[in-house]
Amino acid sequence: MKRVLVLLSSILMFGGVLAGCSSNKADNSVKTIQNKKTLVVGTAADYAPFEFPIVQNGQKKIVGYDLLLSKKIADNLGVKLKIVNTEFPSLISELQDKKIDLILAGMVSTPQRKKAVAFSKSYYTVKNVLLVNKKNQARYNTVASLKGHSVGAQQSTTQETITKSQLADANPVVESNLTSLTTELKQGKLAGVVVENAIADNYVKSYPHDYAIAKVKLTTPVQYPLGLTL
Repeated sequence: MKRVLVLLSSILMFGGVLAGCSSNKADNSVKTIQNKKTLVVGTAADYAPFEFPIVQNGQKKIVGYDLLLSKKIADNLGVKLKIVNTEFPSLISELQDKKIDLILAGMVSTPQRKKAVAFSKSYYTVKNVLLVNKKNQARYNTVASLKGHSVGAQQSTTQETITKSQLADANPVVESNLTSLTTELKQGKLAGVVVENAIADNYVKSYPHDYAIAKVKLTTPVQYPLGLTL
């Protein structure tokens, strides 16, 4: 996996991407954001290290890589930043309804999503892995070993597509919240959860006695990078 360090170029291209969203008339999205003096960013804060909640000085706040990028974009536009936390499957409709200005939620740029929204240049290249309960790491190490077992994936994600297409003999369990799935995995209710490698690495690092990454080989389409969603 190769991290694509184009954060600054993503910020600088932000205005250009918005301006290019409409081919028939000028797009005034950046001007609209500057006029209201606030950039409203939608996210789903169950995806550490990209976005996740913490308690700091007695106050709940959302932090992570995507939030750092959001702040840089807001600063570049000279406006305040407002974060709207919602479930991942609702983000695109929230954007289409103009309740938010952009999405930063570890969202992968797929051909289907591109029909509904625009993406910036990618800022992170991902691959997908199977997160398992630590005690079952040796048990679930091939696609065949998952036959008839429940495998979780977050709703409306690339991971849902991968689970249903590449683990066809497993029983897919699809939920809107990733944290719920990983909790069920820890409790032994699931054999595994398909997640991006950075998410899996974070779980293993944070809870080394509870989670592990299986040797199951999953294929991630090369055209699926993370990008700002506009």
